[in-house]
Amino acid sequence: MSLRTTGLVPQLSACRSLGVTGVLAFSVMFGAGAAAAESDWPLRSMQPDLHDEASLQRGVKYYVNYCLGCHSLKFQRYERTAVDLGVPEDLFLENLVFTGQKFGELMATSMPTEESKAWFGAPPPDLTMVARVRGVDWLYNYLMTFYIDEDRPFGVNNKVFPNVGMPNVLMELQGEQREAGCGPEPVDLLAGEEAVLGGFLALTSEDRQKREEEIGRRNRCDSLAVEAGTGILSEEDFDQAVYDIVNFLYYVGEPTRLERERLGVYVLLFLGLLFVFAYLLNREYWKDIH
Repeated sequence: MSLRTTGLVPQLSACRSLGVTGVLAFSVMFGAGAAAAESDWPLRSMQPDLHDEASLQRGVKYYVNYCLGCHSLKFQRYERTAVDLGVPEDLFLENLVFTGQKFGELMATSMPTEESKAWFGAPPPDLTMVARVRGVDWLYNYLMTFYIDEDRPFGVNNKVFPNVGMPNVLMELQGEQREAGCGPEPVDLLAGEEAVLGGFLALTSEDRQKREEEIGRRNRCDSLAVEAGTGILSEEDFDQAVYDIVNFLYYVGEPTRLERERLGVYVLLFLGLLFVFAYLLNREYWKDIH
């Protein structure tokens, strides 16, 4: 597939200057031990497509320019990526390797570990396996649901991963997204069983906490809206960009997936043929007995 027909060549050159942005990449806390609240935000479905080479090429472009400054892919090599995605070596080295690494080296980050602990509280994790650990739906919605929150250290929060410790590195592409559909619902604290107990003040501390959490859920904002003109990309183009990044991370999680699935078909056909011969041989052995 020609890289020029996919639009990768001009976009790669345009994005090369954005490599420094990747120093503030995806998330500092993707691990299971992260101290963030569970979210019940509804997840939109995302179907990855490893046959879409153009999407994978755009995905590696966005990842290198916006994410690799913090998050390594330490089990993935530049050379393997370029070969699998159909990117010529010279083009890949010129536009996607900013650290002076060799073509055959692993895709490591240049961020110092000790300094990153001081900046973020924890070293940014490697994301080689994040699509397999978290799932593509979670990852796609995570990147789509950053919103402005002045109370957070980086000025943003996330609906899928509340109180996440990272900036929104894709904000210049998406624009400033804010909560919408907000508004408190009237809640009668003395309704039902609580009235019999003498009202809210008569509740136990545990029941009072549950009631307060219920009020908080009723007051939450149920949608997000991007301020027009604040981002480089349109809503549709940004959605495609996030899809491309997640699609690329899905590929990185198991680069041999397509080859494995292709070989699996032949293995099943072989086992089917072997079963036929085994059945006929078994019938031949037992024909004089039965």
